[in-house]
Amino acid sequence: MTGNRPQRPQPPSRPNRSSGGGSSPELAPKPYEFVSFPKERPNLQRPIGHHKYFSDRLHGTLYLTLKVQTSLHVSTGVVVMGSDIGNNRIPLIKTMVQGVDQKLSIQGSSLKGCIRSVYEAITNSTLAVITSKYKRDNKYPSERLPCNDKEKLCPASRVFGALNWQGLLDFNEAKCESMGFSTGFMPSLYRPRPDESNAYFIQGRVAGRKFYYNTIRAIDKGQNSGIPVQQAGREYIFKTQLNFKNLLPEELGTLLIVLGQDYKCPIALKVGGGKPIGMGTMTVTIDKIARPQSLQKRYSAYQLNESDELIGDALQQFMQTQIKAAYSRLIQQPQLDELTAVLRYPSDREPPSGMY
Repeated sequence: MTGNRPQRPQPPSRPNRSSGGGSSPELAPKPYEFVSFPKERPNLQRPIGHHKYFSDRLHGTLYLTLKVQTSLHVSTGVVVMGSDIGNNRIPLIKTMVQGVDQKLSIQGSSLKGCIRSVYEAITNSTLAVITSKYKRDNKYPSERLPCNDKEKLCPASRVFGALNWQGLLDFNEAKCESMGFSTGFMPSLYRPRPDESNAYFIQGRVAGRKFYYNTIRAIDKGQNSGIPVQQAGREYIFKTQLNFKNLLPEELGTLLIVLGQDYKCPIALKVGGGKPIGMGTMTVTIDKIARPQSLQKRYSAYQLNESDELIGDALQQFMQTQIKAAYSRLIQQPQLDELTAVLRYPSDREPPSGMY
Protein backbone atom coordinates (compact mmCIF):
# COMPACT_ATOMS: atom_id res chain seq x y z
CA MET A 1 0.00 0.00 0.00
CA THR A 2 1.30 3.45 -0.86
CA GLY A 3 0.34 6.76 0.72
CA ASN A 4 -3.17 6.79 2.22
CA ARG A 5 -4.80 4.88 -0.65
CA PRO A 6 -6.61 1.76 0.66
CA GLN A 7 -5.43 -1.56 -0.65
CA ARG A 8 -7.41 -2.89 -3.60
CA PRO A 9 -9.70 -5.76 -2.52
CA GLN A 10 -8.62 -9.16 -3.79
CA PRO A 11 -10.97 -11.26 -5.94
CA PRO A 12 -12.35 -14.23 -3.97
CA SER A 13 -10.48 -16.76 -6.13
CA ARG A 14 -7.11 -15.04 -5.71
CA PRO A 15 -4.99 -15.88 -2.64
CA ASN A 16 -3.91 -13.06 -0.36
CA ARG A 17 -0.47 -12.26 -1.75
CA SER A 18 0.50 -10.02 1.16
CA SER A 19 0.70 -13.12 3.36
CA GLY A 20 2.64 -15.21 0.87
CA GLY A 21 -0.40 -16.93 -0.59
CA GLY A 22 -1.90 -17.71 2.82
CA SER A 23 0.26 -20.74 3.57
CA SER A 24 3.52 -19.14 4.73
CA PRO A 25 2.85 -16.22 7.10
CA GLU A 26 6.60 -15.87 7.74
CA LEU A 27 7.16 -14.65 4.18
CA ALA A 28 7.52 -10.93 3.53
CA PRO A 29 4.67 -9.15 1.71
CA LYS A 30 4.87 -9.35 -2.05
CA PRO A 31 6.66 -6.31 -3.56
CA TYR A 32 4.37 -6.38 -6.60
CA GLU A 33 0.73 -6.20 -7.63
CA PHE A 34 -1.24 -6.99 -10.75
CA VAL A 35 -3.18 -4.42 -12.76
CA SER A 36 -6.29 -6.08 -14.14
CA PHE A 37 -7.25 -6.20 -17.80
CA PRO A 38 -10.17 -4.05 -18.99
CA LYS A 39 -13.37 -6.04 -19.54
CA GLU A 40 -13.91 -4.76 -23.08
CA ARG A 41 -11.92 -6.07 -26.02
CA PRO A 42 -9.20 -3.72 -27.37
CA ASN A 43 -10.23 -1.34 -30.14
CA LEU A 44 -7.99 -2.39 -33.04
CA GLN A 45 -7.40 0.19 -35.76
CA ARG A 46 -5.10 0.90 -38.66
CA PRO A 47 -2.19 3.19 -37.67
CA ILE A 48 -1.88 6.68 -39.17
CA GLY A 49 1.32 6.03 -41.16
CA HIS A 50 4.72 7.68 -41.58
CA HIS A 51 4.37 9.00 -45.12
CA LYS A 52 3.68 12.61 -44.05
CA TYR A 53 3.12 14.93 -41.09
CA PHE A 54 -0.62 15.45 -40.68
CA SER A 55 -1.65 19.01 -39.85
CA ASP A 56 -4.41 17.91 -37.47
CA ARG A 57 -2.02 15.80 -35.35
CA LEU A 58 0.71 16.66 -32.86
CA HIS A 59 4.45 16.62 -33.57
CA GLY A 60 7.46 17.71 -31.55
CA THR A 61 10.03 16.85 -28.90
CA LEU A 62 9.79 16.38 -25.14
CA TYR A 63 12.90 17.51 -23.25
CA LEU A 64 13.07 15.31 -20.16
CA THR A 65 14.97 15.39 -16.89
CA LEU A 66 14.99 12.07 -15.03
CA LYS A 67 15.97 12.04 -11.37
CA VAL A 68 17.08 8.84 -9.63
CA GLN A 69 15.10 8.31 -6.42
CA THR A 70 16.33 4.81 -5.58
CA SER A 71 19.62 3.42 -6.91
CA LEU A 72 19.53 2.55 -10.61
CA HIS A 73 21.28 -0.27 -12.47
CA VAL A 74 20.64 -0.98 -16.16
CA SER A 75 22.87 -3.96 -16.84
CA THR A 76 25.00 -4.43 -19.92
CA GLY A 77 25.35 -8.13 -19.06
CA VAL A 78 29.12 -7.65 -18.80
CA VAL A 79 31.19 -8.29 -15.66
CA VAL A 80 34.60 -6.61 -15.54
CA MET A 81 37.41 -6.12 -13.08
CA GLY A 82 36.68 -3.18 -10.80
CA SER A 83 40.08 -1.69 -11.56
CA ASP A 84 39.13 -1.49 -15.26
CA ILE A 85 36.44 1.07 -14.51
CA GLY A 86 38.14 2.95 -11.70
CA ASN A 87 37.20 0.98 -8.57
CA ASN A 88 40.21 -0.81 -7.10
CA ARG A 89 38.33 -1.99 -4.00
CA ILE A 90 36.06 -4.46 -5.82
CA PRO A 91 37.50 -7.42 -7.77
CA LEU A 92 34.53 -7.88 -10.15
CA ILE A 93 31.55 -5.68 -10.91
CA LYS A 94 28.46 -5.83 -13.17
CA THR A 95 28.50 -2.82 -15.46
CA MET A 96 26.13 -0.17 -16.77
CA VAL A 97 26.72 1.64 -20.05
CA GLN A 98 29.43 4.24 -19.48
CA GLY A 99 30.71 6.54 -22.21
CA VAL A 100 34.24 7.71 -22.90
CA ASP A 101 33.37 10.81 -20.86
CA GLN A 102 32.90 8.57 -17.78
CA LYS A 103 29.18 9.36 -17.66
CA LEU A 104 26.54 6.69 -17.19
CA SER A 105 23.70 6.37 -19.69
CA ILE A 106 20.36 4.61 -20.03
CA GLN A 107 19.59 3.03 -23.38
CA GLY A 108 16.53 4.35 -25.19
CA SER A 109 15.17 0.80 -25.39
CA SER A 110 15.14 0.53 -21.58
CA LEU A 111 13.13 3.73 -21.28
CA LYS A 112 10.78 2.68 -24.04
CA GLY A 113 10.07 -0.67 -22.40
CA CYS A 114 9.14 0.68 -18.98
CA ILE A 115 7.07 3.55 -20.42
CA ARG A 116 5.22 1.29 -22.83
CA SER A 117 4.30 -1.20 -20.09
CA VAL A 118 2.50 1.54 -18.15
CA TYR A 119 0.84 2.95 -21.29
CA GLU A 120 -0.46 -0.54 -22.11
CA ALA A 121 -1.85 -1.01 -18.61
CA ILE A 122 -3.91 2.19 -18.50
CA THR A 123 -5.31 1.91 -22.04
CA ASN A 124 -7.31 -0.92 -23.51
CA SER A 125 -4.29 -2.51 -25.20
CA THR A 126 -2.87 -5.93 -25.87
CA LEU A 127 0.35 -7.21 -24.35
CA ALA A 128 3.54 -6.43 -26.26
CA VAL A 129 5.35 -9.65 -25.30
CA ILE A 130 4.18 -12.89 -23.70
CA THR A 131 5.84 -16.13 -22.70
CA SER A 132 5.30 -18.82 -25.32
CA LYS A 133 4.61 -21.46 -22.67
CA TYR A 134 1.59 -19.62 -21.28
CA LYS A 135 0.35 -18.75 -24.74
CA ARG A 136 0.49 -22.45 -25.58
CA ASP A 137 -1.33 -23.35 -22.35
CA ASN A 138 -4.06 -20.77 -23.08
CA LYS A 139 -3.25 -18.78 -19.94
CA TYR A 140 -3.81 -15.41 -21.61
CA PRO A 141 -7.15 -14.00 -22.80
CA SER A 142 -7.11 -14.29 -26.58
CA GLU A 143 -7.84 -10.58 -27.02
CA ARG A 144 -4.66 -9.70 -25.09
CA LEU A 145 -2.27 -11.55 -27.39
CA PRO A 146 0.30 -9.29 -29.12
CA CYS A 147 -0.79 -7.51 -32.31
CA ASN A 148 0.67 -9.22 -35.39
CA ASP A 149 -1.33 -7.47 -38.11
CA LYS A 150 -0.22 -3.90 -38.77
CA GLU A 151 -3.66 -3.11 -40.15
CA LYS A 152 -5.26 -3.92 -36.76
CA LEU A 153 -3.31 -2.43 -33.87
CA CYS A 154 -4.27 -1.68 -30.27
CA PRO A 155 -3.79 1.84 -28.77
CA ALA A 156 -0.31 1.11 -27.37
CA SER A 157 0.89 -0.64 -30.53
CA ARG A 158 -0.20 2.28 -32.73
CA VAL A 159 2.00 4.61 -30.66
CA PHE A 160 4.96 2.40 -29.65
CA GLY A 161 5.08 -0.05 -32.54
CA ALA A 162 4.34 -3.68 -33.32
CA LEU A 163 5.32 -6.33 -35.83
CA ASN A 164 6.11 -4.49 -39.12
CA TRP A 165 5.10 -1.15 -37.61
CA GLN A 166 7.70 1.30 -36.30
CA GLY A 167 5.49 3.43 -34.06
CA LEU A 168 5.28 7.19 -33.57
CA LEU A 169 7.84 7.75 -30.79
CA ASP A 170 11.62 7.98 -31.04
CA PHE A 171 13.50 7.30 -27.81
CA ASN A 172 17.05 8.52 -27.29
CA GLU A 173 19.77 7.61 -24.86
CA ALA A 174 19.50 9.34 -21.47
CA LYS A 175 22.86 10.77 -20.39
CA CYS A 176 23.89 11.37 -16.79
CA GLU A 177 24.76 14.96 -15.95
CA SER A 178 27.62 14.03 -13.60
CA MET A 179 30.74 11.96 -14.12
CA GLY A 180 31.51 8.69 -12.38
CA PHE A 181 29.22 6.22 -10.65
CA SER A 182 28.38 4.70 -7.30
CA THR A 183 28.73 1.04 -6.35
CA GLY A 184 25.94 -1.07 -4.89
CA PHE A 185 25.47 -4.68 -3.88
CA MET A 186 22.36 -6.27 -5.31
CA PRO A 187 21.06 -9.35 -3.47
CA SER A 188 20.71 -12.48 -5.59
CA LEU A 189 17.39 -12.44 -7.42
CA TYR A 190 15.55 -15.39 -8.92
CA ARG A 191 13.24 -15.69 -11.87
CA PRO A 192 9.47 -15.54 -11.21
CA ARG A 193 7.91 -18.95 -10.69
CA PRO A 194 4.23 -18.52 -11.57
CA ASP A 195 3.76 -22.29 -11.90
CA GLU A 196 4.27 -22.54 -8.14
CA SER A 197 2.03 -19.61 -7.15
CA ASN A 198 -1.71 -19.23 -7.56
CA ALA A 199 -1.19 -15.50 -7.08
CA TYR A 200 -0.41 -15.21 -10.79
CA PHE A 201 -3.71 -16.66 -11.96
CA ILE A 202 -7.45 -16.14 -11.55
CA GLN A 203 -9.52 -19.15 -12.63
CA GLY A 204 -6.61 -20.44 -14.68
CA ARG A 205 -5.93 -17.16 -16.50
CA VAL A 206 -3.17 -14.62 -15.82
CA ALA A 207 -4.22 -12.11 -13.18
CA GLY A 208 -3.13 -9.07 -15.17
CA ARG A 209 -0.01 -7.00 -15.79
CA LYS A 210 2.63 -7.26 -13.07
CA PHE A 211 4.20 -4.11 -11.59
CA TYR A 212 6.64 -3.71 -8.71
CA TYR A 213 5.91 -1.10 -6.06
CA ASN A 214 7.89 2.07 -5.73
CA THR A 215 9.49 2.10 -2.29
CA ILE A 216 11.27 4.50 0.05
CA ARG A 217 14.66 3.00 -0.68
CA ALA A 218 16.39 0.07 -2.33
CA ILE A 219 17.90 -2.84 -0.43
CA ASP A 220 21.68 -2.77 -0.20
CA LYS A 221 22.89 -5.53 2.11
CA GLY A 222 26.56 -4.72 1.91
CA GLN A 223 29.65 -6.06 0.25
CA ASN A 224 29.55 -9.53 1.80
CA SER A 225 25.99 -10.43 0.81
CA GLY A 226 25.37 -9.12 -2.67
CA ILE A 227 26.49 -8.86 -6.26
CA PRO A 228 28.59 -5.70 -6.86
CA VAL A 229 26.94 -3.49 -9.48
CA GLN A 230 27.86 -0.24 -11.14
CA GLN A 231 24.94 2.10 -10.58
CA ALA A 232 23.57 5.61 -10.54
CA GLY A 233 22.98 6.63 -6.94
CA ARG A 234 20.10 8.62 -5.49
CA GLU A 235 19.80 12.18 -6.83
CA TYR A 236 21.73 11.44 -10.04
CA ILE A 237 20.24 13.40 -12.94
CA PHE A 238 19.78 12.16 -16.52
CA LYS A 239 18.72 14.18 -19.57
CA THR A 240 17.10 12.92 -22.76
CA GLN A 241 14.75 13.84 -25.59
CA LEU A 242 11.66 11.99 -26.81
CA ASN A 243 10.44 12.78 -30.33
CA PHE A 244 6.79 12.31 -31.27
CA LYS A 245 4.90 12.66 -34.52
CA ASN A 246 1.34 12.25 -35.77
CA LEU A 247 -0.07 11.78 -32.26
CA LEU A 248 -3.66 12.46 -31.30
CA PRO A 249 -4.13 14.76 -28.27
CA GLU A 250 -5.31 11.82 -26.17
CA GLU A 251 -2.25 9.76 -27.15
CA LEU A 252 0.15 12.51 -26.10
CA GLY A 253 -1.91 13.13 -22.98
CA THR A 254 -1.68 9.48 -21.97
CA LEU A 255 2.08 9.58 -22.50
CA LEU A 256 2.27 12.64 -20.22
CA ILE A 257 0.30 10.78 -17.52
CA VAL A 258 2.75 7.88 -17.77
CA LEU A 259 5.59 10.37 -17.29
CA GLY A 260 4.01 11.56 -14.05
CA GLN A 261 2.71 14.93 -15.25
CA ASP A 262 -0.84 14.50 -13.91
CA TYR A 263 -1.03 15.91 -10.37
CA LYS A 264 -3.98 13.60 -9.64
CA CYS A 265 -1.86 10.47 -10.05
CA PRO A 266 1.80 11.26 -9.21
CA ILE A 267 3.63 8.18 -10.43
CA ALA A 268 7.30 7.42 -11.03
CA LEU A 269 8.93 5.10 -13.54
CA LYS A 270 10.62 1.82 -12.63
CA VAL A 271 13.73 1.43 -14.80
CA GLY A 272 16.38 -1.26 -15.10
CA GLY A 273 17.16 -4.20 -12.81
CA GLY A 274 16.52 -4.80 -9.13
CA LYS A 275 12.85 -3.76 -9.20
CA PRO A 276 11.82 -6.37 -6.58
CA ILE A 277 14.21 -4.83 -4.04
CA GLY A 278 13.18 -1.23 -4.68
CA MET A 279 15.75 -0.21 -7.30
CA GLY A 280 15.10 1.86 -10.40
CA THR A 281 12.61 4.51 -9.24
CA MET A 282 12.95 7.63 -11.39
CA THR A 283 10.82 10.77 -11.41
CA VAL A 284 10.39 12.80 -14.61
CA THR A 285 10.32 16.54 -15.19
CA ILE A 286 9.43 17.95 -18.61
CA ASP A 287 11.60 21.02 -19.07
CA LYS A 288 10.04 22.11 -22.34
CA ILE A 289 8.20 20.88 -25.40
CA ALA A 290 9.38 21.91 -28.85
CA ARG A 291 6.28 21.94 -31.03
CA PRO A 292 6.49 23.61 -34.44
CA GLN A 293 3.50 25.83 -35.19
CA SER A 294 4.26 25.70 -38.92
CA LEU A 295 5.53 22.38 -40.24
CA GLN A 296 6.54 23.95 -43.53
CA LYS A 297 8.71 26.59 -41.82
CA ARG A 298 10.15 24.08 -39.37
CA TYR A 299 11.36 21.61 -41.99
CA SER A 300 12.63 24.24 -44.41
CA ALA A 301 15.04 25.59 -41.77
CA TYR A 302 17.99 24.03 -39.96
CA GLN A 303 17.11 25.38 -36.52
CA LEU A 304 13.95 25.41 -34.47
CA ASN A 305 12.43 28.84 -33.85
CA GLU A 306 12.42 29.70 -30.14
CA SER A 307 8.78 30.75 -30.42
CA ASP A 308 7.94 27.09 -31.04
CA GLU A 309 9.19 26.07 -27.57
CA LEU A 310 6.66 25.72 -24.76
CA ILE A 311 7.95 26.52 -21.27
CA GLY A 312 6.51 27.76 -17.97
CA ASP A 313 2.77 28.41 -17.81
CA ALA A 314 2.29 27.80 -21.54
CA LEU A 315 3.88 24.37 -21.15
CA GLN A 316 1.68 23.45 -18.19
CA GLN A 317 -1.47 24.64 -19.94
CA PHE A 318 -0.62 22.65 -23.07
CA MET A 319 0.09 19.47 -21.08
CA GLN A 320 -3.10 19.69 -19.03
CA THR A 321 -5.15 20.14 -22.21
CA GLN A 322 -3.73 16.91 -23.66
CA ILE A 323 -4.17 15.07 -20.33
CA LYS A 324 -7.83 16.12 -20.25
CA ALA A 325 -8.29 14.67 -23.75
CA ALA A 326 -6.68 11.41 -22.58
CA TYR A 327 -9.19 11.05 -19.74
CA SER A 328 -12.13 11.64 -22.05
CA ARG A 329 -11.10 9.34 -24.90
CA LEU A 330 -8.39 6.83 -24.01
CA ILE A 331 -7.65 6.26 -20.30
CA GLN A 332 -9.14 3.25 -18.53
CA GLN A 333 -9.90 4.75 -15.10
CA PRO A 334 -10.08 1.50 -13.05
CA GLN A 335 -6.72 0.36 -14.39
CA LEU A 336 -5.18 3.80 -13.81
CA ASP A 337 -6.37 3.74 -10.19
CA GLU A 338 -4.87 0.28 -9.68
CA LEU A 339 -1.57 1.25 -11.22
CA THR A 340 -1.31 4.54 -9.31
CA ALA A 341 -1.61 2.58 -6.06
CA VAL A 342 1.51 0.63 -7.10
CA LEU A 343 3.68 3.30 -8.75
CA ARG A 344 2.70 6.29 -6.59
CA TYR A 345 5.68 8.41 -5.57
CA PRO A 346 6.63 9.65 -3.03
CA SER A 347 5.88 6.39 -1.28
CA ASP A 348 5.92 5.26 2.34
CA ARG A 349 6.38 1.62 1.41
CA GLU A 350 9.48 -0.27 2.57
CA PRO A 351 11.23 -2.80 0.27
CA PRO A 352 10.76 -6.48 1.21
CA SER A 353 12.66 -7.35 4.35
CA GLY A 354 13.06 -11.04 3.56
CA MET A 355 12.01 -13.85 1.24
CA TYR A 356 8.61 -13.37 -0.36
